[in-house]
Amino acid sequence: MTDEEIFIKLAEHLDKLPGGFRPSKTGAHLRLLRYLFSEEEAKLATNLTLTQRISKEIGKTANLSESYTENLLKQMAIKGLIFSTQPKDSPTLYQAVPWVIGIYEFQVNNLTEELRRLLNEYWSTAEPPEKPWEPQLRTIPIGESIEPTLEILPYEQVERLVEENDIFAVAPCICRTHEQKEGRGCDAPIETCLVFGDFADFYVKIGLGKYITKEEMKDKIAEANKANLVLNPTNSKRVSAICCCCGCCCGILGSLKRYPKPAEVINSSFRAEYDVDACIGCGTCINRCQMDALSSAGNKVEFNMDRCIGCGLCVSTCPTNALKLVRKPASEQKDIPVTIFETWYKLTEDPSLKK
Repeated sequence: MTDEEIFIKLAEHLDKLPGGFRPSKTGAHLRLLRYLFSEEEAKLATNLTLTQRISKEIGKTANLSESYTENLLKQMAIKGLIFSTQPKDSPTLYQAVPWVIGIYEFQVNNLTEELRRLLNEYWSTAEPPEKPWEPQLRTIPIGESIEPTLEILPYEQVERLVEENDIFAVAPCICRTHEQKEGRGCDAPIETCLVFGDFADFYVKIGLGKYITKEEMKDKIAEANKANLVLNPTNSKRVSAICCCCGCCCGILGSLKRYPKPAEVINSSFRAEYDVDACIGCGTCINRCQMDALSSAGNKVEFNMDRCIGCGLCVSTCPTNALKLVRKPASEQKDIPVTIFETWYKLTEDPSLKK
């Protein structure tokens, strides 16, 4: 294959993964991939799937020696182009990851001026998705917004998600980092990418984040609440990461805000309920809401339920309890896979990427 064909094949491979990697008519998608991948890495990447495999198996698929494959895979993992995990007393396992959430987030320490230029060129020229947006993240409410009478499952409670894990890491939010480097963005905290388990080990191993304790993780979540950030864990019952998102910088929330009815797209079990008679029009909830679901209406606020994603930010600071969280009807509840890998499998239609 020619150099052009190698990167076209890689782009097509990434576009089949969850979230896709849409082509650009200007070729910006290929220029971006050439910046991130060497030709050898691009060739090997097309042989990786969402199934974790040892280097020997991957090398056999790619018709490469085990030692060469292992060295190249290690290099690609360090560069954040793939994911690797090290089971106890077993060889390292490698797998493909989506462009988002995956390769892009893994470039948080690599946001050079050139990479930002390539990213901006790509995003401004990429073709629109062929299919409706499918969530890799879900939204859960902050703890302060949950009333004792509210029916809530363990994987819907951020406190339970933290308590059920033992390995934690924190990394800079790539969205706010990117925006700040471009001279835009907000003043919300940067170190708010909260990572769990194998993903925490991976982030630390390749230098993206640092380990923190369970108590420090709880402090980070409290800090996110104070900064009006939405808690978006992986769309899985066993959480791999929690993004703490703002509506001005975050790519996910930014995309959601462009929908006329974000409530129909987001995977969230809750929505707010508004008591207009109890409202005093203080506007605190308007400042807290990241989805423009609340707006000023004279001495009251106006609530657009179609824009509510059930994060609870408006509920926890309402001085008159005019807002509360309620569970959506069962017909509006979406299935939540056990792990992020099962989520990726579910969103991937090409069976060859699941082997």
